[in-house]
Amino acid sequence: MSKPPSITLSTGAHLPFVGFGTYLIKDEQAESAVGAALSAGYRHIDTAEGYQNESGVGRAIRTAMDGGLARDELFVTTKLWPGYAGWGQEPKNTETTIASCEASLERLGLDYVDLYLIHATFDQDQRIAQWRGMVALWERGLARAIGVSNFSESHIDELLAAGLPVPHANQIELHPWSQKPALVGYLADKGIAPIAYSSLVPLSTWRTAPGQDSAKTEAMREEAAKDDAPFRVMAEKYGVSEAQVLLRWAVQKGYPVLPKSTNPERIRANLDLFGFTLDDADMAAIADMDRGGGIAWSVGDPLAFS
Repeated sequence: MSKPPSITLSTGAHLPFVGFGTYLIKDEQAESAVGAALSAGYRHIDTAEGYQNESGVGRAIRTAMDGGLARDELFVTTKLWPGYAGWGQEPKNTETTIASCEASLERLGLDYVDLYLIHATFDQDQRIAQWRGMVALWERGLARAIGVSNFSESHIDELLAAGLPVPHANQIELHPWSQKPALVGYLADKGIAPIAYSSLVPLSTWRTAPGQDSAKTEAMREEAAKDDAPFRVMAEKYGVSEAQVLLRWAVQKGYPVLPKSTNPERIRANLDLFGFTLDDADMAAIADMDRGGGIAWSVGDPLAFS
């Protein structure tokens, strides 16, 4: 199998454009879902301490490796849950950041991860301490690259002002309704790779499972379900699914994506993004769809992180 299309991080590591996201996949389902993704050709797997499924993800990875898949063919991302005092949690410090990564590696059954991220910006007093721990993990080789998630320009400036290394990546909500041009431009200037999550927000099927609904998502779904919804029209034009249109938009913008599914057919389809190209007119039309801030991320909602 040929190597999947990728971007190159500032470390020189190759990050596949299409990763398999595991948010909201339960631990007992993760082994089969990730196994199906690896069989379909995914080589980037994204999980997190906060997803509580690292053990299942790790079982799938080790099974694939036992079957002949080399570790250096895989790109594995996991994330530090930084702790949030608003939910009664103790914010992580430098030492507990290091310990959390070591615990994640034990659950995954791996000697290192390819990318380790701070999942959120919850505690201002501890962000610098957490980033010091991340740098120590990178220097020890337990994380081949380190980065952040849901960080703004000011959050990253805070790290740099402390004299600490620049993050290698920032995983953020990115899709046609939340394009974040200022933040994306800032990341490009700093050499920080943007990684997109919640790429499928504009679909009528986004987060329809029980417990994930809200008045906001219900209104969005009604809009997206219309016969003349723009992504439905584009999907018909290119002979692909609406999800493939949204994912292809991100790839053409240079953003790795992390689609999640437990359906084997959709798992395969979400990887099949390189046989068509959105034309200039459609890319220009999508550029005008930006609605500003994010939809998926909210500090006040413990289910709303990715």
